[in-house]
Amino acid sequence: MRERYQTFLIREWQPSDRESAAELIRSVLVEYGLAWEPDGADRDVLEIETYYLQTGGEFWVIEQQGKVIGTAAYYPIQRGTHAVEIRKMYLLQTARGQGLGRLLLHRLEAAIAIRGYKQIWIETASALQEAVKLYESSGYEPATGVETARCDRVYVKVLSFS
Repeated sequence: MRERYQTFLIREWQPSDRESAAELIRSVLVEYGLAWEPDGADRDVLEIETYYLQTGGEFWVIEQQGKVIGTAAYYPIQRGTHAVEIRKMYLLQTARGQGLGRLLLHRLEAAIAIRGYKQIWIETASALQEAVKLYESSGYEPATGVETARCDRVYVKVLSFS
């Protein structure tokens, strides 16, 4: 993945992005009153090679003027049918409201579909109101079985290949 959108560059994660991606996610979580969990739900951000790259997933960073301002990722999961989970889709406040989140979601869905997956799962927290609206307006259906302690919502979308 390497794409320009307005003043943003969406690209594949590199090891040199580890600290800036982790700090970005920590800061957005804190902004919404959610806990950063480096030994729990956020361990994957510190071990991207293990959780994403070695499992067939992808992890992208979004840059603006050379600074990491967002992340988006997915990896295969055991729940559902030939499924992945979209994870770590976070944008700094300055990057929100410009269509970037919707574009990232569509690009993730396209990458997932190309790899032949049939379901996309997303867990989120009600506090992330913009994310909830994005998922619900993009065809994600409420489901049950939240697995992450700080999340209280789970969604699923079945991909159709027509």
